[in-house]
Amino acid sequence: MNTAEMTAKMAAGQGFIAALDQSGGSTPKALKGYGVEESEYSGDEEMFAKIHQMRCRIVTSPSFNGNKVVGAILFEKTMNGCTDDGTPVPTQLSNRGIVPFLKVDAGMHEAENGVQLMKDMPRLDELCARGKELGVYGTKMRSVIHEANADGVAANVRQQMDFGLRILDNGLMPILEPEASLSSESRAEAEEMLLTSMQEQLDRLGDDQQVMLKLTIPAKPNLYQPLVDHPKVLRVVALSGGYSREEAVRELAKNTGMIASFSRALLEELRAQMDDQEFDAALSSAIDEIHAASIAG
Repeated sequence: MNTAEMTAKMAAGQGFIAALDQSGGSTPKALKGYGVEESEYSGDEEMFAKIHQMRCRIVTSPSFNGNKVVGAILFEKTMNGCTDDGTPVPTQLSNRGIVPFLKVDAGMHEAENGVQLMKDMPRLDELCARGKELGVYGTKMRSVIHEANADGVAANVRQQMDFGLRILDNGLMPILEPEASLSSESRAEAEEMLLTSMQEQLDRLGDDQQVMLKLTIPAKPNLYQPLVDHPKVLRVVALSGGYSREEAVRELAKNTGMIASFSRALLEELRAQMDDQEFDAALSSAIDEIHAASIAG
Protein backbone atom coordinates (compact mmCIF):
# COMPACT_ATOMS: atom_id res chain seq x y z
CA MET A 1 0.00 0.00 0.00
CA ASN A 2 1.15 3.52 -0.71
CA THR A 3 0.51 6.47 1.61
CA ALA A 4 -2.73 7.50 -0.10
CA GLU A 5 -4.07 3.96 0.16
CA MET A 6 -3.11 3.81 3.83
CA THR A 7 -4.83 7.14 4.51
CA ALA A 8 -7.98 5.89 2.81
CA LYS A 9 -7.91 2.68 4.86
CA MET A 10 -7.46 4.62 8.10
CA ALA A 11 -10.26 7.03 7.22
CA ALA A 12 -12.89 4.49 6.28
CA GLY A 13 -11.59 0.96 6.88
CA GLN A 14 -14.15 -1.33 8.51
CA GLY A 15 -12.00 -2.88 11.20
CA PHE A 16 -9.69 -2.13 14.11
CA ILE A 17 -6.05 -1.46 14.95
CA ALA A 18 -4.10 -4.15 16.78
CA ALA A 19 -1.76 -2.77 19.45
CA LEU A 20 1.37 -4.98 19.40
CA ASP A 21 3.65 -2.40 20.98
CA GLN A 22 4.38 -3.65 24.50
CA SER A 23 7.71 -2.13 25.51
CA GLY A 24 10.32 -3.14 28.09
CA GLY A 25 8.28 -2.42 31.20
CA SER A 26 5.12 -4.22 30.05
CA THR A 27 6.78 -7.10 28.18
CA PRO A 28 7.15 -9.53 31.14
CA LYS A 29 3.45 -9.16 31.94
CA ALA A 30 2.51 -9.66 28.28
CA LEU A 31 4.68 -12.77 28.08
CA LYS A 32 3.25 -14.19 31.30
CA GLY A 33 -0.24 -13.72 29.90
CA TYR A 34 0.92 -15.59 26.81
CA GLY A 35 2.11 -18.49 28.96
CA VAL A 36 5.84 -17.70 28.98
CA GLU A 37 7.26 -17.47 32.50
CA GLU A 38 10.23 -15.25 33.43
CA SER A 39 12.23 -18.40 34.17
CA GLU A 40 12.11 -19.22 30.44
CA TYR A 41 14.34 -16.31 29.45
CA SER A 42 17.31 -14.43 30.86
CA GLY A 43 17.95 -10.73 30.24
CA ASP A 44 16.37 -8.23 27.90
CA GLU A 45 17.70 -9.78 24.69
CA GLU A 46 16.05 -13.14 25.33
CA MET A 47 12.90 -11.44 26.61
CA PHE A 48 12.52 -9.37 23.45
CA ALA A 49 13.23 -12.45 21.34
CA LYS A 50 10.32 -14.21 23.05
CA ILE A 51 7.91 -11.32 22.53
CA HIS A 52 9.06 -11.00 18.90
CA GLN A 53 8.21 -14.67 18.36
CA MET A 54 4.74 -14.02 19.77
CA ARG A 55 4.17 -11.00 17.56
CA CYS A 56 5.42 -12.78 14.45
CA ARG A 57 3.09 -15.68 15.19
CA ILE A 58 0.21 -13.21 15.34
CA VAL A 59 1.00 -11.23 12.19
CA THR A 60 1.59 -14.36 10.11
CA SER A 61 -1.56 -16.16 11.29
CA PRO A 62 -4.18 -16.65 8.54
CA SER A 63 -6.87 -14.73 10.44
CA PHE A 64 -4.65 -11.68 10.91
CA ASN A 65 -5.30 -9.83 7.67
CA GLY A 66 -6.67 -6.58 6.32
CA ASN A 67 -10.26 -7.77 6.11
CA LYS A 68 -10.89 -6.99 9.77
CA VAL A 69 -7.56 -5.62 11.05
CA VAL A 70 -6.92 -2.25 9.40
CA GLY A 71 -3.74 -1.32 11.29
CA ALA A 72 -1.13 -2.55 13.76
CA ILE A 73 1.08 -0.60 16.18
CA LEU A 74 4.61 -1.94 16.55
CA PHE A 75 7.38 -1.62 19.12
CA GLU A 76 10.68 -0.42 17.61
CA LYS A 77 12.37 -3.83 17.86
CA THR A 78 9.39 -5.44 16.14
CA MET A 79 9.47 -2.86 13.36
CA ASN A 80 13.15 -3.55 12.79
CA GLY A 81 12.67 -7.32 12.89
CA CYS A 82 11.53 -9.87 10.33
CA THR A 83 9.12 -12.77 10.25
CA ASP A 84 10.49 -16.31 9.89
CA ASP A 85 10.70 -16.05 6.11
CA GLY A 86 12.87 -12.92 6.33
CA THR A 87 10.14 -10.41 5.49
CA PRO A 88 10.38 -7.13 7.45
CA VAL A 89 7.40 -6.94 9.79
CA PRO A 90 6.03 -3.64 8.35
CA THR A 91 6.19 -5.17 4.86
CA GLN A 92 4.42 -8.30 6.12
CA LEU A 93 1.63 -6.11 7.44
CA SER A 94 1.34 -3.94 4.35
CA ASN A 95 1.27 -7.02 2.11
CA ARG A 96 -1.75 -8.19 4.11
CA GLY A 97 -3.54 -4.86 3.77
CA ILE A 98 -2.71 -3.77 7.32
CA VAL A 99 -1.37 -0.24 7.96
CA PRO A 100 1.80 -0.25 10.13
CA PHE A 101 2.35 2.25 12.96
CA LEU A 102 5.30 2.71 15.36
CA LYS A 103 5.26 3.43 19.10
CA VAL A 104 7.67 6.37 19.56
CA ASP A 105 7.27 7.55 23.16
CA ALA A 106 10.09 7.00 25.65
CA GLY A 107 7.91 6.45 28.70
CA MET A 108 6.38 8.87 31.18
CA HIS A 109 7.31 11.02 34.14
CA GLU A 110 5.84 10.46 37.60
CA ALA A 111 2.37 11.93 38.09
CA GLU A 112 2.10 15.67 38.67
CA ASN A 113 -1.07 17.78 38.63
CA GLY A 114 -3.05 14.58 38.19
CA VAL A 115 -1.33 13.51 34.95
CA GLN A 116 1.73 11.72 33.67
CA LEU A 117 3.43 13.62 30.88
CA MET A 118 5.72 11.94 28.39
CA LYS A 119 9.46 12.08 28.75
CA ASP A 120 11.41 13.91 26.08
CA MET A 121 12.01 12.02 22.85
CA PRO A 122 15.56 12.80 21.68
CA ARG A 123 15.34 10.03 19.07
CA LEU A 124 12.00 11.10 17.60
CA ASP A 125 13.31 12.34 14.26
CA GLU A 126 15.54 9.26 13.96
CA LEU A 127 12.61 6.93 14.67
CA CYS A 128 10.39 8.72 12.18
CA ALA A 129 13.06 8.48 9.48
CA ARG A 130 13.58 4.77 10.15
CA GLY A 131 9.85 4.17 10.14
CA LYS A 132 9.41 5.90 6.79
CA GLU A 133 12.28 3.86 5.37
CA LEU A 134 10.46 0.65 6.37
CA GLY A 135 7.06 1.75 5.08
CA VAL A 136 5.50 2.76 8.40
CA TYR A 137 2.51 5.10 8.01
CA GLY A 138 2.28 6.70 11.43
CA THR A 139 3.25 6.78 15.09
CA LYS A 140 1.69 6.40 18.52
CA MET A 141 2.62 7.93 21.87
CA ARG A 142 0.94 7.55 25.26
CA SER A 143 0.47 9.75 28.30
CA VAL A 144 -2.03 9.30 31.15
CA ILE A 145 -4.64 11.42 32.90
CA HIS A 146 -5.34 10.27 36.46
CA GLU A 147 -7.45 13.12 37.83
CA ALA A 148 -9.77 15.87 36.65
CA ASN A 149 -7.15 18.58 37.11
CA ALA A 150 -7.81 21.25 34.49
CA ASP A 151 -4.21 22.48 34.31
CA GLY A 152 -2.85 18.94 34.18
CA VAL A 153 -5.25 17.78 31.48
CA ALA A 154 -4.53 20.85 29.37
CA ALA A 155 -0.77 20.31 29.70
CA ASN A 156 -1.14 16.64 28.82
CA VAL A 157 -3.11 17.28 25.64
CA ARG A 158 -0.90 20.22 24.65
CA GLN A 159 2.22 18.06 24.93
CA GLN A 160 0.61 15.40 22.76
CA MET A 161 -0.05 17.98 20.05
CA ASP A 162 3.44 19.48 20.39
CA PHE A 163 4.95 16.12 19.49
CA GLY A 164 2.21 15.44 16.97
CA LEU A 165 3.17 18.52 14.98
CA ARG A 166 6.80 17.38 14.93
CA ILE A 167 5.74 13.97 13.66
CA LEU A 168 3.65 15.56 10.92
CA ASP A 169 6.72 17.57 9.91
CA ASN A 170 8.51 14.23 9.54
CA GLY A 171 5.85 13.06 7.10
CA LEU A 172 4.06 10.55 9.34
CA MET A 173 0.54 10.38 10.80
CA PRO A 174 0.57 10.77 14.60
CA ILE A 175 -1.81 8.91 16.88
CA LEU A 176 -2.18 11.07 20.01
CA GLU A 177 -2.99 8.97 23.08
CA PRO A 178 -3.84 10.94 26.23
CA GLU A 179 -5.29 7.98 28.14
CA ALA A 180 -7.86 8.70 30.85
CA SER A 181 -7.28 6.09 33.55
CA LEU A 182 -10.20 3.74 34.15
CA SER A 183 -9.31 3.72 37.85
CA SER A 184 -9.73 7.48 38.20
CA GLU A 185 -12.57 8.48 40.54
CA SER A 186 -13.02 11.64 38.48
CA ARG A 187 -12.73 10.01 35.04
CA ALA A 188 -15.99 11.35 33.61
CA GLU A 189 -15.06 14.92 34.53
CA ALA A 190 -11.51 14.44 33.27
CA GLU A 191 -12.83 13.21 29.94
CA GLU A 192 -14.95 16.33 29.57
CA MET A 193 -11.80 18.40 30.15
CA LEU A 194 -9.90 16.25 27.66
CA LEU A 195 -12.55 16.86 25.00
CA THR A 196 -12.38 20.63 25.50
CA SER A 197 -8.58 20.70 25.49
CA MET A 198 -8.33 18.50 22.40
CA GLN A 199 -10.76 20.68 20.47
CA GLU A 200 -8.58 23.68 21.32
CA GLN A 201 -5.38 21.91 20.30
CA LEU A 202 -6.81 20.80 16.97
CA ASP A 203 -6.94 24.47 16.00
CA ARG A 204 -3.14 24.39 15.83
CA LEU A 205 -3.23 22.11 12.80
CA GLY A 206 -2.99 23.51 9.31
CA ASP A 207 -5.89 23.20 6.89
CA ASP A 208 -4.25 20.22 5.18
CA GLN A 209 -3.18 18.46 8.37
CA GLN A 210 -4.88 15.71 10.35
CA VAL A 211 -4.09 13.56 13.38
CA MET A 212 -5.54 10.37 14.80
CA LEU A 213 -6.65 10.04 18.42
CA LYS A 214 -6.47 7.01 20.72
CA LEU A 215 -8.72 7.53 23.73
CA THR A 216 -10.16 5.55 26.61
CA ILE A 217 -13.70 4.40 25.87
CA PRO A 218 -15.57 7.27 27.56
CA ALA A 219 -17.73 6.91 30.64
CA LYS A 220 -20.45 8.84 28.78
CA PRO A 221 -21.20 7.12 25.46
CA ASN A 222 -20.51 9.23 22.37
CA LEU A 223 -18.80 11.96 24.41
CA TYR A 224 -16.11 12.12 21.73
CA GLN A 225 -18.49 12.43 18.78
CA PRO A 226 -17.29 16.01 18.12
CA LEU A 227 -13.77 14.56 17.66
CA VAL A 228 -15.01 11.69 15.49
CA ASP A 229 -16.68 14.27 13.22
CA HIS A 230 -13.85 16.84 13.33
CA PRO A 231 -12.30 17.53 9.88
CA LYS A 232 -8.78 17.53 11.35
CA VAL A 233 -9.18 14.07 12.91
CA LEU A 234 -8.61 11.18 10.53
CA ARG A 235 -9.93 8.55 12.97
CA VAL A 236 -10.69 8.11 16.66
CA VAL A 237 -9.66 4.74 18.08
CA ALA A 238 -10.28 3.29 21.52
CA LEU A 239 -7.89 1.64 23.95
CA SER A 240 -9.08 -1.19 26.17
CA GLY A 241 -7.36 0.32 29.21
CA GLY A 242 -7.68 -2.64 31.55
CA TYR A 243 -11.12 -3.83 30.46
CA SER A 244 -11.50 -7.50 29.66
CA ARG A 245 -12.34 -8.15 26.02
CA GLU A 246 -15.97 -8.79 26.94
CA GLU A 247 -16.19 -5.46 28.75
CA ALA A 248 -14.23 -3.56 26.11
CA VAL A 249 -16.31 -4.68 23.15
CA ARG A 250 -19.54 -4.01 25.06
CA GLU A 251 -18.49 -0.46 25.96
CA LEU A 252 -16.98 0.30 22.55
CA ALA A 253 -20.18 -0.68 20.74
CA LYS A 254 -21.96 2.18 22.53
CA ASN A 255 -19.79 4.76 20.74
CA THR A 256 -20.58 5.63 17.14
CA GLY A 257 -17.58 6.05 14.86
CA MET A 258 -14.91 4.87 17.31
CA ILE A 259 -12.95 1.74 16.38
CA ALA A 260 -10.81 -0.43 18.63
CA SER A 261 -7.07 -0.31 19.14
CA PHE A 262 -6.78 -3.08 21.69
CA SER A 263 -3.73 -4.87 23.08
CA ARG A 264 -4.47 -7.06 26.10
CA ALA A 265 -8.11 -7.50 25.08
CA LEU A 266 -6.89 -8.88 21.75
CA LEU A 267 -4.23 -11.18 23.18
CA GLU A 268 -5.85 -12.41 26.39
CA GLU A 269 -6.70 -15.95 25.17
CA LEU A 270 -3.53 -16.61 23.13
CA ARG A 271 -1.02 -19.07 24.59
CA ALA A 272 2.44 -20.15 23.47
CA GLN A 273 1.48 -23.77 24.16
CA MET A 274 -1.29 -23.79 21.53
CA ASP A 275 -0.68 -25.53 18.23
CA ASP A 276 -1.07 -23.40 15.12
CA GLN A 277 -4.68 -24.38 14.53
CA GLU A 278 -5.70 -23.63 18.12
CA PHE A 279 -3.76 -20.37 18.07
CA ASP A 280 -5.40 -19.11 14.90
CA ALA A 281 -8.85 -20.16 16.09
CA ALA A 282 -8.40 -18.19 19.34
CA LEU A 283 -7.02 -15.19 17.45
CA SER A 284 -9.81 -15.37 14.89
CA SER A 285 -12.45 -15.38 17.63
CA ALA A 286 -10.90 -12.29 19.27
CA ILE A 287 -10.63 -10.51 15.92
CA ASP A 288 -14.28 -11.25 15.12
CA GLU A 289 -15.51 -9.88 18.46
CA ILE A 290 -13.42 -6.71 18.31
CA HIS A 291 -14.25 -6.12 14.64
CA ALA A 292 -17.98 -6.43 15.37
CA ALA A 293 -17.78 -3.85 18.15
CA SER A 294 -15.72 -1.52 15.95
CA ILE A 295 -18.34 -1.44 13.19
CA ALA A 296 -21.38 -1.51 15.48
CA GLY A 297 -21.78 2.25 15.30
